[in-house]
Amino acid sequence: MGSHISLLLVVVPLIAAPVVAILPRGRLPWAVAFIVAASCAVLAGMQLWAVLYEGAISYELGGWAPPWGIEYRIDAVNAFVALIVATIAAITLPYALLSAEREIPEDKIPLFYSAMLLCLTGLLGITQTGDIFNVFVFLEISSLASYALISLGRQRQAFTAAYQYLIMGTIGATFYLIGVGLVYSQTGSLNMQDLATILPGVLHLNTVETGFAFIMVGIALKLAMFPLHLWLPNAYTYAPSVVTVFLAATATKVAVYVMLRILFTVFPQGFAVTTPADELFIVAGIAGIITASVYAIYQENIKRLLAYSSVAQVGYMVLGIGFASATGVTAALVHLFNHALMKGALFMAVGAIVYRIGACRMEQIHGLGRAMPWTFGAIVIGGLSLIGVPGTAGFISKWYLVVAALEQQAWISVAVILSGSLLAVVYVGKLIEALYFKPVSDAGKAVSEAPILLLLPTWALVLANIYFGLDTDLTVGVAEKAAAILGGMQP
Repeated sequence: MGSHISLLLVVVPLIAAPVVAILPRGRLPWAVAFIVAASCAVLAGMQLWAVLYEGAISYELGGWAPPWGIEYRIDAVNAFVALIVATIAAITLPYALLSAEREIPEDKIPLFYSAMLLCLTGLLGITQTGDIFNVFVFLEISSLASYALISLGRQRQAFTAAYQYLIMGTIGATFYLIGVGLVYSQTGSLNMQDLATILPGVLHLNTVETGFAFIMVGIALKLAMFPLHLWLPNAYTYAPSVVTVFLAATATKVAVYVMLRILFTVFPQGFAVTTPADELFIVAGIAGIITASVYAIYQENIKRLLAYSSVAQVGYMVLGIGFASATGVTAALVHLFNHALMKGALFMAVGAIVYRIGACRMEQIHGLGRAMPWTFGAIVIGGLSLIGVPGTAGFISKWYLVVAALEQQAWISVAVILSGSLLAVVYVGKLIEALYFKPVSDAGKAVSEAPILLLLPTWALVLANIYFGLDTDLTVGVAEKAAAILGGMQP
């Protein structure tokens, strides 16, 4: 079974998705989806262990040897990201039981879980494949499922948000596909490992450079990299709470992985550095951190506030990529992991508030922190991690980002990283003030704590924020190995 894990991670949720769609209403679709997600998490853990201790895995689909056949190639980089995606899915599904019942029409529940599994299939497929065209295929599977999931939101704006995401996502996918076509026209290969050996000889061709640019723009749109982030705030704001949790903790992380893989494995490591790309990444990262953080401060909708915060956090990852060093890539990968924990916990806590009062605007949550102490505690700890307070996971990745910037004497980047944390203090403080220090309304006095089934997954991520802020053996250890694999960089 060990040699088939990479295939099972894609096939199991793919087969389960149509099965769940035809199940009768009730909790059976949820039970099947949860079992599938939990199984994928176990498989992803086994895969990472195998890669770390036994070396990279190459799985040839249909018995056709690469580069002629499709290959799933797994190393520490994509095994790490696959574990993040599968684990978040397994934690999110228990949370989904009550949250989805409250926010999604009963007749659409089986279709909702089917779309969740299809989205999981696409995201895991992206992490497994060693073929740049199949990245596009799986990207579209996850995107199409995401559009459907977002549109299930209770407010009419959910349809507009899903449509806006569809348009932007389609543009991004088109750019990526054109770029792949241009590269293929000069190399005759779609296999990532094969491209890595062919591309050094054709980098001087304008077609290859143009293809690289198209691929980067396409991924940047999917990544919500500033200023191509305009689809994200509405998508996160108006999607059902559980959908926001899942997408915020996984989708952009997989896009970061694809960007790292293209930059440092498919194309020679020095190629992006010799073009304006590295400077563009740093400028985009800096602009995203500052601009999105300022926008977050002025938001009155909590989900929109956290959505703009996500754009800022993507800026930190892009900044790490722009440094194009082992420490910078390590920081980007560690922050990829840590941001999934912190933003997953925060959106779950906000979803618990929505479950109780049906809204999440600042003026509607005054004083709820005293009525919902466990939910409030999750927001406080998740917010501290978002700021980067020592003892939390967020501190670790920001520390490595600062170290990467100091290595290159990038003093402006250091100032921006610290300023971003200070801005996070403002918008997290604004949220805490509304929840605890504002007088509670008459309606708020009748509010009780969220159900245990919502609190358990939330606090699982909250405690993970603390644990991985103290023990970095898994996160930093795997990230350093991954950075060494990407382009042969040594930590």
